[in-house]
Amino acid sequence: MIRVLIADDQALLRGSFRVLVESEPDLTVVGEASTGAEAVELARAERPDVVLMDVRMPEMDGIEATRHIGDLARVLIVTMFDLDAYVYAALRAGASGFLLKDTPPGDLLAGIRVVAAGEALLAPVVTRRLIEEFARRPASPQVTGLETLTEREREVLTLIARGLSNAELAGHLYLSMATVKTHIGRLLTKLEARDRAQLVIAAYESGLVTAAR
Repeated sequence: MIRVLIADDQALLRGSFRVLVESEPDLTVVGEASTGAEAVELARAERPDVVLMDVRMPEMDGIEATRHIGDLARVLIVTMFDLDAYVYAALRAGASGFLLKDTPPGDLLAGIRVVAAGEALLAPVVTRRLIEEFARRPASPQVTGLETLTEREREVLTLIARGLSNAELAGHLYLSMATVKTHIGRLLTKLEARDRAQLVIAAYESGLVTAAR
């Protein structure tokens, strides 16, 4: 059972999300928060698997709340806004995914499962904007662990940053799924990343991947 916390300042939306989530046999709602501060408090108390997090909320916005939640839960940002700054800030704060509120219900439910499983989830329009955002930023020398990667691990990291799934990685590199998962596990350890979203950030911030490559 995947435990979900809903954080949105609009009661109607929270109620709609609850009905949708609880219509699925493998999903359950463990709490609702109307502010970022409430979301952090509930995440600490309930330890959900996934937090559906709005960006614009009173007291504390969703990005700051995501930062405070840290490793307590995986955060899926669900917002009306797809501005570059929100995408970048949310991922830097530790979010594992980013969807827009006009996402079809089925895709939102699938997104919860994807994020709960440790995958990164970015809507296609968000992915394009994110690449454009990183293209404008200089490489950061603060990314540590890159020098410890093997050539194969660098290749896997580059493809992850391009948005390839595990199955696509296996097909592209002619590897088994087990081998792909092993490479990803080593990347997470060496780069001290929590999930694939953090690997994407490391790949772009280090300059290993750019919009032109």
